[in-house]
Amino acid sequence: MGDSILRLENIDKIYGEKIKTKVLHDINLEFNKGTFNSIIGASGSGKSTLLNILGTLDKPTNGKIFIDGKRTDNMKKNEIAKLRNETLGFIFQFHYLLPEFTAIENVLMPYRISGKKVTKEVRKRAEDLIEFVGLTKVKDNLATDMSGGQQQRTAVARSLINKPKILLADEPTGNLDSESTEKVYSLLRDISKEMNTTFIVITHDKKIAERTDRIIELKDGKINMDESK
Repeated sequence: MGDSILRLENIDKIYGEKIKTKVLHDINLEFNKGTFNSIIGASGSGKSTLLNILGTLDKPTNGKIFIDGKRTDNMKKNEIAKLRNETLGFIFQFHYLLPEFTAIENVLMPYRISGKKVTKEVRKRAEDLIEFVGLTKVKDNLATDMSGGQQQRTAVARSLINKPKILLADEPTGNLDSESTEKVYSLLRDISKEMNTTFIVITHDKKIAERTDRIIELKDGKINMDESK
């Protein structure tokens, strides 16, 4: 086990009842704490399905999942929801900010959803995260009054408010220009180093994948390549 934070054992995923489609075939993967990983593959290779299973948003048909030492594939819904909120962070291609709220309010949203009171300490953490992602000047702007790059950096700060041990990113710069893409990826690397957060990034961009510590390639629902630098 060592520094393992996330482990998949013999994962299969089958969709359909009468007509069955096997999307993932006997996936075995392990991710260590503080590592920066990418998952690449053509459209339909099973990347998104794998990400959903890694993030407990979907359950495998067969196999076991261990997150931070706990087996999750047989957990009840409320147990999984609690673990997901406390251990996992998500960054998507679309930032999904709430337009009627400011940047700082959006960052605080996952904490509010957990039902806890926003204390001075939590507010300070949100302010620090906003500063960390370089958005202090626009922290009180509504989401609609920020550029695409600023919106995505707000989404990055939001994903960190609950201090997740694992961050799952699905094409996080898919809608950004090259300059904003560079800024966001530099930021993700800084977060990984400073906070010892494990990153798993789904991307179709090989240039981005080549800058990660490990590249996992999926092909037809199977691991075609797994290279660490």
